[in-house]
Amino acid sequence: MSPVVKGPAWIEHAIWWQVYPLGFVGAFPAPASSGPPQPNQHRLRRLVDWLDHAIALGASGIALGPIFASRTHGYDTTDHYRIDPRLGDDADFEHLVAEARARGLRILLDGVFNHVGVDFPRYVAAADDEASARWFRGRPGRFHTFEGHSELITLNHDNPEVVDYTVDVMRHWLRRGADGWRLDAAYAVPQDFWASVLPRVREHHPGAWFVGELIHGDYAAVVEAATFDSATQYELWKAIWSGLNDGNFFELDWALQRHNGLLGGFVPLTFIGNHDVTRIASRLERAEHVAHALVILMTVGGVPSVYAGDELGFRGVKEERRGGDDAVRPEFGSPPMQTDALGASVFALHQYLIGLRRRNPWLHAACTTALRLDNRHYVYETRSGDDALLVALNIDDEPRRLALSGLGKPRARVVGGSGAPPPEVVDTVVVEPHGWRILGPA
Repeated sequence: MSPVVKGPAWIEHAIWWQVYPLGFVGAFPAPASSGPPQPNQHRLRRLVDWLDHAIALGASGIALGPIFASRTHGYDTTDHYRIDPRLGDDADFEHLVAEARARGLRILLDGVFNHVGVDFPRYVAAADDEASARWFRGRPGRFHTFEGHSELITLNHDNPEVVDYTVDVMRHWLRRGADGWRLDAAYAVPQDFWASVLPRVREHHPGAWFVGELIHGDYAAVVEAATFDSATQYELWKAIWSGLNDGNFFELDWALQRHNGLLGGFVPLTFIGNHDVTRIASRLERAEHVAHALVILMTVGGVPSVYAGDELGFRGVKEERRGGDDAVRPEFGSPPMQTDALGASVFALHQYLIGLRRRNPWLHAACTTALRLDNRHYVYETRSGDDALLVALNIDDEPRRLALSGLGKPRARVVGGSGAPPPEVVDTVVVEPHGWRILGPA
């Protein structure tokens, strides 16, 4: 199968560092002791102080969470044309873009076009204005809401004015320096809406990249119908941590086979953490397996994204309650952040594996093949054309000995792994308990 790369050419080299700005700068939830954030604090500029950290990590772009005016968490948008006053203003955004550009970093924005907040002007006017009421599904007093959240009002995507509005918002911020859009709750929006919007945006911004937030369903069919460039790979995310926790690499291999199928049509956005889920260091039952999760992320096809803090070993559990996201969306101080030995080692591992990926950009669309598979041992080849790496994962309490001749590889060069293996050419590999190896051509 020949992978198909959708979107601009630059995405083949993209590795995102994802940030939830409102939490990152302490704007939401604001500490009660300090009072609500004020517009003149220009908190968005604090992100500039962390751009060199993103460069040191190896990222090529910053994926921002919501930055537009809202009442609370950013997903209840009040004005798509205005930077959230708790973050700053247009000048602060321009400064962030300029500083990112100076470092060669791209910017991905988070667009919420499925629903709006109750302060959205059209919603405020909808009770008395029929034209405004047509912007929403339902009728005044009985408008539809998003997943039962009364403060999130669902837009009427059949209304041409909503289509035009979305097109104009996207173009506006792409003109201002953004490189693409993450489309929030894209799974809840009719696919023909996106198919009406995105081609019109691409007419003016052919180099932009669009990734839809999908969780369940037929990713390939939705991406094609909606004309997305990519989609969030939640199925693989779940299989990574679940397979490691359950000692069930069969689940992971099954997900990677399905992942291979997606790569025939588009390259998904891959991740082991984001602003909506429990952090990987808290999700995994054994600390050693954080390395395995990261190895998988960085050696399979995809557009990898690292959630800010995961590279420092942060922990945090998402809870299904009001305020349940706060633990995974903490405030960051000024860099460099002081870390313990574990945090330093996690950061060094991220640097190494991201560096490996950047030296092997063919991994963007690489497919995997299982060479050895049982519950607690997994050896796979990741390949694109003539380029290939061998990855061996062991989550057992006993070492695993692998004769490469039995894998169709008489010899291979040790590229990296746990336990600081020597970079030598070998014909046999011993992977220590709960260890891993990456091997390349001899």
